[in-house]
Amino acid sequence: MKKIICVAAAAVLVLIVAFLLSIPFINDRIAEDVKNGLSKIPLPEATECIESVSCAGKLVGNGNGMQYFGALLLKSELSADELQAYYSDTAKNSGLPECFVKEQSGKKIDVVEHRELQFECDDFSGGFYIVYAWGNYGGLFSKFDIRGH
Repeated sequence: MKKIICVAAAAVLVLIVAFLLSIPFINDRIAEDVKNGLSKIPLPEATECIESVSCAGKLVGNGNGMQYFGALLLKSELSADELQAYYSDTAKNSGLPECFVKEQSGKKIDVVEHRELQFECDDFSGGFYIVYAWGNYGGLFSKFDIRGH
């Protein structure tokens, strides 16, 4: 009987450890889904996607809570306003999260405050823009990730 209890306790312990170890991977996957949603939007004319990034954690603001971020680095002949209009309309019609567009003049992604997130691209000679979105997930995995605290 003691052997059965020990085996059951060990199995429960293994399940708890597996759950805790899987939390960051699941949350990173949710952030990747935000990035992939942006990537599914067809590019406007005279625009190319240079790179994409995603990140999960407490990224902006105060307090606790997981945030999911996805971004594309674009090179475009269009203006920031034209890109913003295009991505806002397309995202709304596709059921994707609201998209934001800003000019990008260097590697560092400024909209993320609490992490050092950056692009790998070295040449920002002009016409570069970041298109980004924030994802939502209020499930169990968002509550137990220490990166959200």
